[in-house]
Amino acid sequence: MRICRFTTGDDPRFGLVDGAGEKIAEITGDPLYSRIELTGETHLVDDVRLLAPVIPRSKVVAVGRNYADHAREMGNEVPAEPMLFLIPNTSVCGPGDPVVIPSFVSEVSYEVELAVIIGRMCKDVAAEDARGVIFGYTVANDVTARDLQRGDGQWARAKGMDTFTPLGPWIETDLDVTDVRLTSAVDGETRQDGTTADMVFTIGQLIAHASAAFTLLPGDVLLTGTPAGVGRITAGQRCEVTVEGIGSLTNPFVAAEAAGADPVADDEG
Repeated sequence: MRICRFTTGDDPRFGLVDGAGEKIAEITGDPLYSRIELTGETHLVDDVRLLAPVIPRSKVVAVGRNYADHAREMGNEVPAEPMLFLIPNTSVCGPGDPVVIPSFVSEVSYEVELAVIIGRMCKDVAAEDARGVIFGYTVANDVTARDLQRGDGQWARAKGMDTFTPLGPWIETDLDVTDVRLTSAVDGETRQDGTTADMVFTIGQLIAHASAAFTLLPGDVLLTGTPAGVGRITAGQRCEVTVEGIGSLTNPFVAAEAAGADPVADDEG
């Protein structure tokens, strides 16, 4: 099942997306928290604005260096255990939303990632039980200010600025993610081409490690790392990130001066 969050100019709504990714059957309620029912209303995907399929009410948990080839290209060793960091939920934006590069940032890069959506409150989850706490999966671009990452010594600003975590286009609830292809392209030129089969730590291991440290809540997002091929992107360019079996997420990158006021992900961001 594919679940999207969208607007036609009024309050955000949820819907079920058909297999072709062309039509939306509107539903009532929030599928993470309440029973859903079809309203009988349908929409064409091209006629609505897709929003980030989830706005985490608590946190985004991200994982660094979970692909050996990416760790090597950045001059780092593969960690002995998952390297976790937190990203604020205010960094989330949706399909087509501009990623705004602040004036104090000089080096920005893209990172295609498989994102896991947590479906229920959980703590101390065993790796073999992790599937039971997963609501579904979506596509993420873990945008990074490399200059701040190097200078700060930790990653809160570099990864967590407003609009730096695009998510979308929808949530896929039924997908075997053990070996799915991940790609990124800048202005149509492929930059990354990898597979989740190359993860250092499995999704089950990541959920076990994260839930041992802190309680995971419904709607929390787990970013699972990126394969090799990351590189610089500048204002005026567009990045498309794709996860096989889910879909593609495209965002333009703009300078803060061109964007005007401080960016806001959407009305619930």
